[in-house]
Amino acid sequence: MFLWFVVVAPFLVAEIFKSPMVDYRLVAFGAALPLGELAFGQPFILHTLLGPVVVLTLVMLATMGRRLVRRRLLGIPIGMFFHLLLDASWSSAKLFWWPAFGFSLADEPIPESTALGWRLVLELVAVGVGVFAVRRYELDKPENRTRLLRTGHLATRWS
Repeated sequence: MFLWFVVVAPFLVAEIFKSPMVDYRLVAFGAALPLGELAFGQPFILHTLLGPVVVLTLVMLATMGRRLVRRRLLGIPIGMFFHLLLDASWSSAKLFWWPAFGFSLADEPIPESTALGWRLVLELVAVGVGVFAVRRYELDKPENRTRLLRTGHLATRWS
């Protein structure tokens, strides 16, 4: 479930916040970041509310007095918050609110490790969202595609 996060999270952020200055590349990166825990076979801090809150706090503290850098880096914790939404980590109180209900997450499954059929359906939905986003933000035009790849910004055509 890679596309589900790196396509759908930036699309939702764009549609909800409608901000031309968000770095959507970093939103996608933040949304994919918790997938690294798949290597450990169990969820940990990146699948909890604490993970993105810590990253958000670090970004805010590290960028004091540097507004433009802050604006860019905020895409990472925003993407991480959207990961929690998209993988339904919130449906497990023990996982989402860790460590409030105990420190061990050994018995918690990684939300992305759901049935293969369901993962394939979500990936297909992500492809559909991606096709829609290409049309919506006119990413078929070289100048819009170049803007997204170089700056992380989308064309400002929200209606």
